[in-house]
Amino acid sequence: MAAETPGARDDAAQGNGTGDTTGTRGSGGPGGPERNEAGVERRDGPDAAHRRPEGVDDATVEATGLVSKALETIERARGHLYSFHQLTGTADLILGEAVEKLREAGHSVQAELLEREIVGRNVLPGRWTFQVVEDYNSTYYKPFTAAEERIRQELVAGRDHLYEAEMKEERRTRHHPEHRALP
Repeated sequence: MAAETPGARDDAAQGNGTGDTTGTRGSGGPGGPERNEAGVERRDGPDAAHRRPEGVDDATVEATGLVSKALETIERARGHLYSFHQLTGTADLILGEAVEKLREAGHSVQAELLEREIVGRNVLPGRWTFQVVEDYNSTYYKPFTAAEERIRQELVAGRDHLYEAEMKEERRTRHHPEHRALP
């Protein structure tokens, strides 16, 4: 990420030279302000939950964005851990079926080998996959989510995805129906 966040370059975030510091960029175009389905004037900018709090600098938006990005990566890793848990459990159940089929086919020595050595086996010393998931959640995941939440509360009034919201403002095409700031 660049040192300067998108919002710092966005005249809407800093005021647009008209005295307007709400983050809007003027009217909805030649036909007047854009309106939603209820006829209410649509704000051309992010909602309050995605606007930078007053006094928050670029470096803080960037740093908190990186903390959140790290958490999003952990969310993906945790998903893979649950996949590992479910796939390992499914494989163990399938292997149990295979043991029965081997017995039915007259291969009791091989069936007993699998049943004794593999079916129901721990994946780590003393642990099945559910215990690995529980340990990960209590030892790493929950403390990480709590720390990320605390940092966002302390530094950016608890707001989420500020960096991305400012990037959206920079990249979207104004007054294009598929580039609206809000639904």
